[in-house]
Amino acid sequence: MPNREEDLLALLEAFDFDLPETNIAQSPTDERTAARLMVLDRRTGEVLEAGPDHRVRNLPNWLRSGDLLVINATRVRSARLVGQKASGGQAEALLLGPAFAAVAAEAPNTADPSSACDYRALVKCTGRLRKGLCLRFGADFEISASLVAIHERGEVTLRFEQGTDPYAYGEAPLPPYIRRASSDSSTVDLERYQTVYAREPGAVAAPTAGLHFDENLFRRLRESGVGLAEVVLHVGAGTFRPLDAKALSTGRLHPEDFELPVETVEAIEKTQASGGRVVAVGTTTARVLESQVDSDGMLLAGSGSTDLFIRPGGRPFRVIDALLTNFHLPRSSLLLLVAEFAGRRSLLDAYGYAIEHGFRFYSYGDAMLILAHEPNRSEGE
Repeated sequence: MPNREEDLLALLEAFDFDLPETNIAQSPTDERTAARLMVLDRRTGEVLEAGPDHRVRNLPNWLRSGDLLVINATRVRSARLVGQKASGGQAEALLLGPAFAAVAAEAPNTADPSSACDYRALVKCTGRLRKGLCLRFGADFEISASLVAIHERGEVTLRFEQGTDPYAYGEAPLPPYIRRASSDSSTVDLERYQTVYAREPGAVAAPTAGLHFDENLFRRLRESGVGLAEVVLHVGAGTFRPLDAKALSTGRLHPEDFELPVETVEAIEKTQASGGRVVAVGTTTARVLESQVDSDGMLLAGSGSTDLFIRPGGRPFRVIDALLTNFHLPRSSLLLLVAEFAGRRSLLDAYGYAIEHGFRFYSYGDAMLILAHEPNRSEGE
């Protein structure tokens, strides 16, 4: 990898593309499984299926008995607070988590458990950010917070009143490329910007590939002999941030907390031993699994945080055989991960096809399944 900052950033030019605003999904489909599904052959780069009538509900056609779906069971917190400054003027905060957890990770010996009402956040408001700034949030401005510290990368610490649960006043933390306000359909967003299997609170963004599943699709997959296993990765603020030279030079991303249960490792080992395929639902699941492979190629259960940056030119994938994922932002770490799995040229060609044929991109958009095609598979409905 090049070392000079300009050379590192120039590498991202190879992962840039023009995306019309009309291809960016602003709302979810009426039904979760109604999103379109493109199928890409990992070996040849051929788009195998991309017709307008081919939907995520057709996923059982492409998987077989003995395959294993691995999903990310993180739960998105209602982390977006909308309000105003005490002096007037609009304000908005994205809660990144309790400040105690952030301090404990950065400087373990200085963390103070008594700061239970302090939260790390990203804040947008009229005027500049400064210590002592007072903010009020909620439909009727029921809660207040003061800005007590300013950190790197635009993060601040907000201090709420003792006993306040700010998430109780929050909205779905929709990504910035969704231009409408979440309040335009807040009830829908609180449900749809969450997977049906979400169980462990901690994310500030959804593992979007999982948004396409409903209970009926899971039932059909089980009936066809496809297994199911879980990991947890709490998607963090880095998902909103562009890649920088530091990430490219160090080969490390923002750390995100994860859990890989023993039961999931056992299910993967059983699948591999029987010739089945391990299918990661989303890049977050892929990162957990690939983070936990040791130098001998063994997959290890455990929990902690991962900053693994999977990108072209890095080490090969060692756990997953197929990947279900959405269509991602140009120059993003998610796009680079998928490019390493599918091949850069094949992926960008598929993206070009998707743009030309009206596929919807990003969080509420359509899906892509990347796998090694087997010609003898029955492709009938």
